[in-house]
Parts: sequence; C-alpha cells; structure tokens
Amino acid sequence: MRTLITTAFVSLDGVVEAPGGEDGYRNAGWTFQGIEFDPAAYELKGREQEEAAAMLLGRVSYQAFAPVWPGMTDEFPGYNAMPKYVVSTTLKDQDLVDNWGDTTILRSLDDVAALKETDGGPVIVHGSATLNRNLSDAGLIDRYHLLVFPVLLGAGKRLFSATDKDKQGLKLVDSQSYGNGIQKLIYDVVR
Repeated sequence: MRTLITTAFVSLDGVVEAPGGEDGYRNAGWTFQGIEFDPAAYELKGREQEEAAAMLLGRVSYQAFAPVWPGMTDEFPGYNAMPKYVVSTTLKDQDLVDNWGDTTILRSLDDVAALKETDGGPVIVHGSATLNRNLSDAGLIDRYHLLVFPVLLGAGKRLFSATDKDKQGLKLVDSQSYGNGIQKLIYDVVR
C-alpha cells in the first residue's frame, strides 16, 4: 500500500492559496514577501523529491504547474521524472503536456484509493487545495508535510474543509522552528 502525503505551505490561519505569487489572489507570494529566506526551512522540499515515487495533482494545479515545472530542470529534477496523476472529471488526454513524463488522469476519489492500493513508493500531493480538502474528508491522506508561515491571510483557499466530521487524530513525527518564524510540522494520520 502506498503512502499519500500532502505537502503544503500554509499560513497560520490555514490558507494555502498562491504561496508562490500566482495571479488572482490579493496576498499572492506571501511565502517570500516580508519573510527572511532561510534555506534550512526548505530542506524538506528537497527530501520530498528524493523520497516520493509519484505526484498527485488536482486539475487546476496541474494546469498551473505543467507549463512551468518541466522547464525547471535544476529545481525539480525528481518531480519532473516521476509519474504524475491528475484527479479531474473534465481534463482530457489531449489536455496533458507531452514533456512532463508519464501522466494518468484519475476520475474520482475511488481511483485515488485504488492507486494507494498499488505497489510503489509514496505519492505526494502538491498545491491542489480542493483536492486536498476532498482527500482529507475521505480519509485518504496518510501524512502531512507542513511548512507553517508566521502570517495571517484571512480570506483564501484553505487546506482543510469546514465539513462537520469526526475528530481525526494526528501524530507529530518531526518538527522544527526556524529563525524566520517558519515551522516545519510533519504529522502521520492516526487510524
């Protein structure tokens, strides 16, 4: 069984929208604006590329990353080489880019659950706020890799839904605080 890992830059109030400066969000670029760069805080990102065996994305994140990430050969060599899965009910095979490796479209959360049952290493979820909320609500996420930034953003897409559901326990397996206020929190989901 594969481990499904969500990785996210998240504000203290739970917002994950436009951390790198994507258009359309008034606080776009909040991960680097006014926050001192500390390379140690991003060590987790390099480790994720080495440990993950596949990437899972929602349609919106796929369409944002696919035109850019394949050309970022120095920054994302591991991600560029690994298989990708896109969860979408509307994306068609002809919508996939042909320079970003093997990409498979999954049509439902049941397809994601079936992917988890296959052999192979961890599957990592990048971006994909809506997909992450749905995966969490369906109990499909096994681990969270969170870099929590010392900002409050108010409005914006959130990592977790407001769905009324049973309490979900988490076990802290790694944490670290950095001089710039970023906190690394890695949680396993308790089943």
